[in-house]
Amino acid sequence: MTLTGYDLMTIAILVALFLLFSALVCAFVRLVKGPDLPDRVVALDMIAIIIVGVCAIYAIKADEALFLRVAIVITLVNFLATIAIARYLSEKAL
Repeated sequence: MTLTGYDLMTIAILVALFLLFSALVCAFVRLVKGPDLPDRVVALDMIAIIIVGVCAIYAIKADEALFLRVAIVITLVNFLATIAIARYLSEKAL
């Protein structure tokens, strides 16, 4: 099925990428504006999750499973970083 020369899968991928990049801009604004450190940490975590989503969509488009492995590694590093920052913030509050 085509719609002005594009198949349905290509249109879905473009819409998903547009939505992810819109969310990335919103998360970046929250990262810059703050107002405090926990908000910035959550925004940074959200940016990493959005990047994982972009990697997953690109893996589907390119039909390449390697990008899914990259997404898994980014997710694991992001999880460990978030836990480390949360622990730092909780000890700093005491």
